[in-house]
Formats: sequence, structure tokens, C-alpha cells
Amino acid sequence: MFLHIGGDVMIPLRDLITVVDLSGSPSSVNGEFLKTAEEEGFVVQLTGKPASLVICTKQVFLSPISTQTLFKRARRIFEQTE
Repeated sequence: MFLHIGGDVMIPLRDLITVVDLSGSPSSVNGEFLKTAEEEGFVVQLTGKPASLVICTKQVFLSPISTQTLFKRARRIFEQTE
């Protein structure tokens, strides 16, 4: 199954590690992780101001879609497969 994370990007759910909310106050650990991922060339910015950080096995996406919306989409997919 695939999860639409913004723009024209869909990721396989099996590759999804976590989704981090970027709308609140920034965490120093998240900032450091994002800086390192950018330096290593793993970050893909989808569109506009990012609302969430979608960490996958091979890439990191800056998504304009909120973590709540991504959670609802993923939950709906899991419910359909049961």
C-alpha cells in the first residue's frame, strides 16, 4: 500500500519509519537530524512550507501535509487491508 505525502509523491508504507510534526517549537535533535540529512543529500522538499518531516528508509521528505492528516490517511489504508 502507498501513502500520498504531498505534491505528486506517494511512498510505500513499508518504507515509512516515522512522521515528525514541524509546526511546533523546533527540537534541537530534529534540527540536527534534518541538517545532517540535508548535508548527505537525503532530503526532498515537496512544496511550500513544510508541516511535517516524513522519514523513510532511503529518503527524508519535507511535506506540506500535517502529521494528523498523514496519520488519518495511513490509518484508513490499514483499516482497508484488515
